[in-house]
Amino acid sequence: MIRVEDFHKAYDETVAVAGLSFDVAAGQILGLVGPNGAGKTTTMRTLSCLLTASQGTLKVDGCDVSADPIKVKQRLAYVADDPQLFSDLTVDEHLAFIASAYGVDDAEAKAKRLLEDFELTDRRHTPAGDLSRGMRQKLAISCAYLRDPRAVLFDEPLTGLDPHGIRKLKESIRERAAAGAAVVVSSHLLAMVEDLCTHVLILESGRQRFCGTINELRTAFVSEDEELTLERIFFLATQPEATAIAQ
Repeated sequence: MIRVEDFHKAYDETVAVAGLSFDVAAGQILGLVGPNGAGKTTTMRTLSCLLTASQGTLKVDGCDVSADPIKVKQRLAYVADDPQLFSDLTVDEHLAFIASAYGVDDAEAKAKRLLEDFELTDRRHTPAGDLSRGMRQKLAISCAYLRDPRAVLFDEPLTGLDPHGIRKLKESIRERAAAGAAVVVSSHLLAMVEDLCTHVLILESGRQRFCGTINELRTAFVSEDEELTLERIFFLATQPEATAIAQ
């Protein structure tokens, strides 16, 4: 569903991503982790057609990001770490706009369910500019889900969410994957990644340190002396002397 091959991205003399390759199949949830500046957001924004790759091939559901950006945007939804909403549009108006722009079938019923799931029903007539940080995040997620994308990218999706919102988001991600979507979640919350994701991609300084399943990750960093958590493995994989491991 998502395919990235030999992806490079540079900003003038600064290399953000160098030679990244990975796949995310339908039904998989990939955790994208790495230190600040590792290239996580650059990768997601390029997949979302917001940035242009310096080199390489990126595809979503068989559509090339460079050659068919409109088709890619029809198939993929990106929830940024700081969603850019229309301050003067209400919650209802945001959902109606997305439904119209993407030609969503049965939009009213889908929107009603999303409003209930993410506890936005009582805020449906509230302008986005008057919502709390967490409510804006829930609205952005609802707008992404409304059109049933084949692939969903989340950049630090738990920001601002309360415990109920966190639980619902995790449940919804599992449900989307079970229904056949490919999901990528970028997060510094390693315990959440370990609990939620089927696969992990570790980036450091724009380079791949590991890509594979959670079990393969533990095998790659097996230790007789301790039971390694994802947090411990992360520090081992991203230390300067670490060697990139590809599965």
